[in-house]
Amino acid sequence: MNGLGERAGNAPLSSVQAVLKDHLGIETSINEEKLNAAAKLVESFSGIAVPPNKPIVGESVFTQVAGVHADGDSKKNLYCNDLLPERFGRKREYALGKNSGKANILKNLEELGLELTAEQTRRVTDRIIELGDKKQLITQEDLPFIVNDVLKHSTPDDKVRLRSYMVSTAYGLKPMASVKLEVNGELYEESAMGDGMYDAFIHAVRHIYRDKLHRQFPWLTNYAVSIPPGGRTDALVQTTISWTFNEKTYRTRALDADQTEAAIKATIKMLNILENEQEETR
Repeated sequence: MNGLGERAGNAPLSSVQAVLKDHLGIETSINEEKLNAAAKLVESFSGIAVPPNKPIVGESVFTQVAGVHADGDSKKNLYCNDLLPERFGRKREYALGKNSGKANILKNLEELGLELTAEQTRRVTDRIIELGDKKQLITQEDLPFIVNDVLKHSTPDDKVRLRSYMVSTAYGLKPMASVKLEVNGELYEESAMGDGMYDAFIHAVRHIYRDKLHRQFPWLTNYAVSIPPGGRTDALVQTTISWTFNEKTYRTRALDADQTEAAIKATIKMLNILENEQEETR
């Protein structure tokens, strides 16, 4: 299995089986549907990882990346061949990232039982492409987080916009943040230090509200971080922050590959909620 053996190794059983059957027409007693499970078992006991691009049993060999391939699968298996994933106890997957097309998104949504309008699908696709520029691969487990983030918190008429920010940290020094914030069309800049990068960002924004806008800033009461199952270090992060302002509680969420940026986005969403509420009371 898996080509293991001394020195150069042996021919992988999964590939040998496919060649015998497809090219030579030889029937064996091998159960092809069990080949992938056997490969994973041997990988677990041997401690030698199966390369993701290894034929038949590699993690990525039945993953479509280009949107045109996903579209072809929807059109009567346009790109069909004899090496179907189901033949080897696997299933077709559709990668999500900066090269994703609408077809990839629709395939994954269908797998999860989610239905979106054309406009919602476009917004989710744009968000996936944006996130794909920051990480190599977005998994299907990430998708509900992304849909929730886009559909619940997208507002085209934001009154508070983050124009730019810089956060830095170094060993032995306190983290520092420089922020440029647009509030109702006016630009404000401020810098501050904090106990962490997000704390420094909050201090800078608080200075803008207190010293330049002469307004109170909400009090952060809870901060929670969650990632999709799997515990990957490159997983998308969903940050949920609770705030208190004028005896009222607000909760905002945001998603990003970077925890600090997810928290910053959740903060900007909270500030926009407050701006809209204040405008309604005027």
